[in-house]
Amino acid sequence: MMKSFLIPMLLIMWLFSNFAFGSHNYADALSKSFLFYEAQRSGYLPHDQRVQWRGNSGLHDGKASGVDLVGGYYDAGDNVKFGLPMAFTVTMMSWSIIEYGSQMSESGELSNAMNAVKWGTDYLLKAHPEPDVLYGEVGDGTTDHYCWQRPEDMTTSRTAYRIDPSRPGSDLAGETAAAMAAASIVFRNGNPAYANELISHAYQLFEFADKYRGKYDSSITVAQKYYRSVSGYADELLWAAAWLYKASNKQYYLNYLGRNGDTLGGTGWSMTEFGWDVKYAGVQTLAAKFLMQGNAGNHSAVFEKYQDKAENFMCACLGKGNQNIHKSPGGLIFRQRWNNMQFVTSASFLATVYSDYLASARKSLKCSYGSVSPSELLAFAKLQVDYLLGDNPRATSYMVGYGKNYPRQVHHRGSSIVSVKVDPTFVSCRGGYATWYTRKANDPNLLTGAIVGGPDAYDNFADQRDNYEQTEPATYNNAALIGVLARLHGGQSEYSQLLPVAIPQPKPDPEQKVTPALASDIVIEQRETASWVHEGKTYYRYSAILTNKSSKTLKKLQLSVFQLYGSLWGLSKYGDTYVFPAWLNSLSAGKSLEFVYIHSVNSPAVVSVSSYTLV
Repeated sequence: MMKSFLIPMLLIMWLFSNFAFGSHNYADALSKSFLFYEAQRSGYLPHDQRVQWRGNSGLHDGKASGVDLVGGYYDAGDNVKFGLPMAFTVTMMSWSIIEYGSQMSESGELSNAMNAVKWGTDYLLKAHPEPDVLYGEVGDGTTDHYCWQRPEDMTTSRTAYRIDPSRPGSDLAGETAAAMAAASIVFRNGNPAYANELISHAYQLFEFADKYRGKYDSSITVAQKYYRSVSGYADELLWAAAWLYKASNKQYYLNYLGRNGDTLGGTGWSMTEFGWDVKYAGVQTLAAKFLMQGNAGNHSAVFEKYQDKAENFMCACLGKGNQNIHKSPGGLIFRQRWNNMQFVTSASFLATVYSDYLASARKSLKCSYGSVSPSELLAFAKLQVDYLLGDNPRATSYMVGYGKNYPRQVHHRGSSIVSVKVDPTFVSCRGGYATWYTRKANDPNLLTGAIVGGPDAYDNFADQRDNYEQTEPATYNNAALIGVLARLHGGQSEYSQLLPVAIPQPKPDPEQKVTPALASDIVIEQRETASWVHEGKTYYRYSAILTNKSSKTLKKLQLSVFQLYGSLWGLSKYGDTYVFPAWLNSLSAGKSLEFVYIHSVNSPAVVSVSSYTLV
C-alpha cells in the first residue's frame, strides 16, 4: 500500500515542478562522457591521460596465446574485455561522429571523440591477426566476479578466447566488421592510411562472418552468462553489410542488403529495442537513409520494407504504434531491470538521426495513430536525455559527476578502491570485497561521465554498490548518447543530415608545431552567381572552378564537401566524397572543371581535396 501511494505522489510533485528545471549543459555532459572512456582503458595509458587515478593494466593480455592483446576497454564495472559489446561501442561512437562530428568540433570535443574510437580500433586490429581469426574475449566473468580488485592489481585469469573457421562467430565478426567500417569513415580525411587499414580488416571480417556461420557464444562459451547472443547472427550480417556499403560505396554490400533483407529478418522484424545484441532497428534506420538518399536502386521495394520497420520502431518509442515501448511513470523508456539505460540512450540516438533524415527529406513519420513531425522525434530524444541528466521524479542525474545529485557508490572496481597512485598497497582478490566493496561510503575515485544502469520501472533507484542492476555503468551506454548530446548542444532547429557532411578534423594543439603544406597542385575558386526567394526562403547558387595548376595530368581526384545544404551538380558521388563526373576521368595540366551547387545559406560550402594522383 505504501508503495502504490508514494509513486503517484512523486509523479505529481515531478509534474508540478517540471517547469522549474533549468536547461541542461549538453556540452558539459558530452565532455564528461569521454572522460568515462579514459577510465575504462586497459593497457599502457598515454601521456595525455586525463583520468589520473587510473594506471597501466592488463599488460600481458594475449601473451600466453602468442598474440598482443594489450589495450582496449573494460566493458563495465569489471575487468574483462568482451569483444561483442566493445565492437558495438566503437560502431556507435563512430556513428555519432559521422552524424554530429561538426557539433563535436564546435564544442571542442571532436579530438577526444576520435581518440576514444581509436583506442577501441587499435585493439580490434590486434584482435584480428589473421583473416579468419578474431579474439573475442580476454579474461572470463566467473573468475573475475569472484574477485574485487583494481585493474592494476588483477590476479584473475587473462585467458584469450578466439573464433575461427572451426569455431565460428558470425555475430562477433560481423559487429567487429561494422565497427571497423564505421571507424574508417571517421578517419578517412585526417588519417587515410589508418582508414584504409580499418576497411581492409572490415572486408575480411565480413567475409569470415558470412562464410563460416555460427553464434559466437557457442564457440566462446564463457561469454554466455554475460553477453549471450540471443538474437543470433543474422542482424549482425546485415548491420555489417550496411556499414560496409556506407564506408565503401560498393554495390556488393547494397545488393547483400537487398537480397538478404527478407531471409535474414531485416525486413520482417519490428523491434522495440536496439543494443549490443539486437541490431535490426539500426540496420533498418540505415537502410531507410539509403532509400531516402535515392541509393536503393533495383532494391527499392525491399528497402521500403526496411523503412517500414524502422518507422515502426520510432512510432513505438513515441507511444503511437501498434506495439509500444513501456515507459515509467516519469516517462523513461523501460525495457529491463538490469542496465535499462542502455536502451534509453540507443533509442534516443535512433530517434535523433531519423528525425534529421526525415527533416532533410521533407517527410513526416506515419504512425498508426497519426502523422508525426521530425521535431516530435527529436523532442522525444531530448525528454529521454533530460530525464537521464536529472529531470525526473528523484531529481537524480544518472551520469556520474553531472549535476548535484548523482550516484556516489558505483558498482565499479576501479572507482570504488583507492587509486594505486594514492596507495599502491596490493589489493587481494577477496580482500577487495572485505575492505572496499562492502564500504558504506562514497567511491574514493569519481567515475566522471559514467552512465549507470538507472532506475526501475517505477522511477525508483538505490545508490548502493551491491545494487549492480542499477549502479553499474557500461561503455555502450555512453556510445549512443554522445551523438545525441552533440546534436542537442548544436541546437534544435531544422537540421539537414542527408546532405554531404564531412567530419571536420580536430584543431591542433596551440603548442603543437605544424609543418606548412607546400603550394597546392589544385586550386578551387568559388563565387555566388545567383540568389532567389522561394516560399519565403532564400536560395543561393554557387559556381566552383577547379584548376589543375600542376604540369602533369590530374587523375583519381577525390573531394570532400561539407557545410553544403542543398544539391550539387557536375561531380559524381563516391561514398562520402566526390570524384570526376562519369564523362571525365582526368584533367590535363592547366585545365579547369566547373561544378555548381544550390543551397540555403549565404556562404560557400567548404570544399577540400582529399586525394589525387598526378601522372
